Amino acid sequence: MAGDTDLGFTEHLFKVLVIGDHKVGKTSFVKRYVRNQFYEELKTTIGVDFSMKVIDWDSHTRVRLQLWDIADQERVRGLNRVYFKGSSGAFVVCDVTNGSTLDGALNWKHELDCQVMLKNGRPIPAVLLANKCDETKVCQRKASLLEKICKEKGFIGWFQTSAKENINVDKAAEFLVKHILQTNDELVKEEQNMQINLKQQTKPNSACC
Repeated sequence: MAGDTDLGFTEHLFKVLVIGDHKVGKTSFVKRYVRNQFYEELKTTIGVDFSMKVIDWDSHTRVRLQLWDIADQERVRGLNRVYFKGSSGAFVVCDVTNGSTLDGALNWKHELDCQVMLKNGRPIPAVLLANKCDETKVCQRKASLLEKICKEKGFIGWFQTSAKENINVDKAAEFLVKHILQTNDELVKEEQNMQINLKQQTKPNSACC
């Protein structure tokens, strides 16, 4: 969603999901990004938590990110269709110290692609976060695997992150926002071209007699 305020200045409001299995560090990632804070102990998210991050992207663009931290409990998984609606992008989080959470992240990505898409039918931009890299660094072999997974599963990229040590948190977010803005611009241009084509098709033919 975008709106023009002062002449030449645009504000965007984008809904961004933060999804992944239980205890992969989703809430810690959000709190580090939004408040630059880290807590060793956090309450388990029930349902969904909301946070807002305002970014002055450049001299004429402001971005408001509405971050939706989605819980993993089975009893709320059925609500994901409601939670996912209207999303512009997503962080899909796994824990590098727990290999099973990568499978969980891929399940989340599949569910995301099934339940929400852009107006042109393409998947929304999603970044894979290999979180808790302060505990275990991603080796070259694992990095190659993650690169392959991103290409096969439609992620726009991946980052090893640490909310605790503030590693790549802002960088990953900037990467996602950049792609959301690019995607938004592409959609606007596609709609404008479609409107032009419709006008040309419906324009009455002139004929001399």
